[in-house]
Amino acid sequence: METRTPNRLPFHRLAVFPVLMAQFVVLLIAALALWYRYGVVAGYSGLCGGLIALLPNVYFAHRAFRFSGARAAQSIVRSFYAGEAGKLILTAVLFALVFAGVKPLAPIAVFGAFVLTQSVSWFAPLLMRTRLSRP
Repeated sequence: METRTPNRLPFHRLAVFPVLMAQFVVLLIAALALWYRYGVVAGYSGLCGGLIALLPNVYFAHRAFRFSGARAAQSIVRSFYAGEAGKLILTAVLFALVFAGVKPLAPIAVFGAFVLTQSVSWFAPLLMRTRLSRP
C-alpha cells in the first residue's frame, strides 16, 4: 500500500489559497500606491518587491501541501522542510536578480512592498477557510 498520496485538490481549492490571493491584492495595491505617489520607478520597484514575497510563497504552498493523510506524515514533514528551503533560496535569488537586473530601482520601495506583502502571512489564520479544532 502506498504511504504517500498526492493531494488531489486543485491549487485554488487549498486552504492556503486565500492567503496567497490576499498577498497578491496587497502587492498590487502597494505598487499602485507607490506609482501614484512617487512615480513609475517606485511603482515597478514595489511590484518587484511584492513579487519577491509572493512567488516563493506560491512555491512553498505547492510544495508543502502535496500530500495528505495520516500515513503520509513523514512525507508531509519532508515536503514542508523542502518547501521552506526552496522558498528561502528562491527569495535570495529573486532579490539578487532584481538588484542586478532592474535599473533604475528604488530599493526602499522594493523592501517596503516585500515586507508589506510578507506581513499578510501574519493574518493567515483569519484568512484560511478551515479551522483547527482543539483536542
